[in-house]
Amino acid sequence: MTFELWMVVGSVVLLFAQITIQALLLTAQLGSEYNASPRDEDRPLTGKAARAKRMLDNYLETYPAFIALALVAVVSGGSDWLTQGGAALYIVARIAYIPLYIQGIAYVRSLAYTVACLGLLVMLIGLVI
Repeated sequence: MTFELWMVVGSVVLLFAQITIQALLLTAQLGSEYNASPRDEDRPLTGKAARAKRMLDNYLETYPAFIALALVAVVSGGSDWLTQGGAALYIVARIAYIPLYIQGIAYVRSLAYTVACLGLLVMLIGLVI
């Protein structure tokens, strides 16, 4: 399996980790009865539970681009140090983003997001040059 595909596998683990964190914080705030319900009524989240929800939503915004770039690198045979380095940069920055976002650490959190996006850009550059 190529490095990029290993990073895709890692990204799925990261996805499930963020879903779990979000669910645990939602349950801690609103209770297991609400979490198990169909949630027909919206109840506002605050604090860490709200940040965990936004963190997950943010991951899902960039995740399709990562998957697409990784798969193009593999299918096209275009895997190189740029696509591999960009993939690693994306995953590492997204891991760092989790505690930064949940703790509400401004600026450094934005830096982690920017680094993850740079990882995607590096992958794209590796595919087009």
